[in-house]
Amino acid sequence: MNDWKTICRIDDIPVLGARRVRRAAGADVAVFRTADDRVFALLDRCPHKGGPLSQGIVFGDHVACPLHNWAISLVDGEARAPDIGCATRFAVRVEGGVVSLSARELDSLATDEADAAALARRVIAIASA
Repeated sequence: MNDWKTICRIDDIPVLGARRVRRAAGADVAVFRTADDRVFALLDRCPHKGGPLSQGIVFGDHVACPLHNWAISLVDGEARAPDIGCATRFAVRVEGGVVSLSARELDSLATDEADAAALARRVIAIASA
């Protein structure tokens, strides 16, 4: 079985922008490209109010949620203080200019709304402890 699903070429993702990947189950995944061509993937839902991160502004290695301007790290999905929360992160591979995501993670991570909400609540509880 192929562990990676080809998504697009890196040039198909705007610099300092994102491309949305639809899944059969669960929320979409946002694939981001930084100014220095690093590529990251997060669940396309802000941990705060579920805003579409793919429509946010990429700066450095963060994305600003378009709803309430929360800064979410592209590296680990964590909200920048003082905000607390975490967006689900997906493994990315870039080889020969081709961007791929982990097929296993696409099929299993945050595949229903309850899973995504429960994960966000656990992260907030841990951070608050």
